Amino acid sequence: MNLAGMIDHTLLRADATKAEITKLTLEAKTYQFASVCVNPTWVSYAAEQLKGTEVKVCTVIGFPLGASTSAVKAFETKDAIVSGATEIDMVINIAALKDGNNELVESDIRAVVQAAANQALVKVIIETCLLTDEEKVKACELAVKAGADFVKTSTGFSTGGATAEDVALMRKTVGNRAGVKASGGVRSLDDMKKMIEAGANRIGASSGVKIMEGGQSTANY
Repeated sequence: MNLAGMIDHTLLRADATKAEITKLTLEAKTYQFASVCVNPTWVSYAAEQLKGTEVKVCTVIGFPLGASTSAVKAFETKDAIVSGATEIDMVINIAALKDGNNELVESDIRAVVQAAANQALVKVIIETCLLTDEEKVKACELAVKAGADFVKTSTGFSTGGATAEDVALMRKTVGNRAGVKASGGVRSLDDMKKMIEAGANRIGASSGVKIMEGGQSTANY
């Protein structure tokens, strides 16, 4: 199993500097991670640094609250793809899900899927720490219905991150219709293996290097 090829090497801190993004891309090339996941402002730079490699550029949309309008999320998506992103991690309208407004949740995801126009993978962040199990299942079902490629546990910026139990529930819900990405608090090789055993086929982590070295990180994301 190619563990490095399952990791989205992530740096989403608001105060991340150009030097840190450069280091992120160099590490991604060294270990051949699946992608680097950066904020939209860094997409073009990361794409430039990774040109000619197999490492993808992933970015986040409606991040971290998911409270932007669908039109804004769609615009963000198109802009990111023009800048060089080939993977899009979007946050659902969490409040709409809590209110039972499933139509809005689905249309919000679909707006991003349509904006991506098969030019980028779309991963849907459902923010499991804020949801009941019933809501997690519903969010996954709506994501698949809207045409998303992956469902993802967490932003890493809320009250909790990925758990093996949530990953297993998400995998049970989507089956083989979508991928499952575990993110938030995956800090070690042991953590990663637990997520894979639960059904994850992509891992979002700022601790990618530590994971590959078999160590432990204190990073939250």
